[in-house]
Amino acid sequence: MSFLRRLVGADGKASAAPADEPASAADVLAEEQARDRELLRADAERLSDDLIQRQMRYADRAWTPPAQGTGRRADDEDAAEE
Repeated sequence: MSFLRRLVGADGKASAAPADEPASAADVLAEEQARDRELLRADAERLSDDLIQRQMRYADRAWTPPAQGTGRRADDEDAAEE
């Protein structure tokens, strides 16, 4: 959503940069770094919950049920031959 707000602008009108002033590389880099910091902050807030941290800690030990049956199906052509 923040991307759309920056694209459209806070007042709902498209904000176009003046044609005579192209964005400098430093401005673009600073904007990208600010966006990266915002994304990292949002991830940290989302993952700060104790339950989510516990689920992530034990995710590699998750139990999965054993596979049942085989990959063959009743409508397979070679099933009728047996």
